[in-house]
Amino acid sequence: FEIFTDELTSHIGLLTSLVKDEKIQNELMKIGELVYHINPSLRTFVSVTEDELKWLEDCTNTIYNEVKGRCEKFVLPQGCESASLAHILRAKFKALVRLLYRYNYAGNEVPNILFDFANLLSGYFFNLALKLNELNGVDEIEYISRNYK
Repeated sequence: FEIFTDELTSHIGLLTSLVKDEKIQNELMKIGELVYHINPSLRTFVSVTEDELKWLEDCTNTIYNEVKGRCEKFVLPQGCESASLAHILRAKFKALVRLLYRYNYAGNEVPNILFDFANLLSGYFFNLALKLNELNGVDEIEYISRNYK
């Protein structure tokens, strides 16, 4: 868990270096710090707060409202370099949620706020990918599944 969250924070730092928008850079810096605060939570104690979770939810909702018209269906995880990295982060946070569930299923306690943060971060990075593509003039490409109709 700690190695994975360290990797996530490193990817967030890389994404921050690729983004030109100062507001998004500042959000990413704070999110990276929050992920580092989550890092030792399973071994020590949870130091992230409900207020920080609410802040992240507000950031996610703001970006969602800015890009909601760009994605009516599934889209391929592609685009400009920064959006592609945001999609990688989205997928990695989904993997973190699964890791937490496996840890919990094995009989270990996982505070709900960790599930909430990891799930919300996956959503944040999905919406951020759409926003970064928009800022860079890249269109989304709809994904049409052969399995789900």
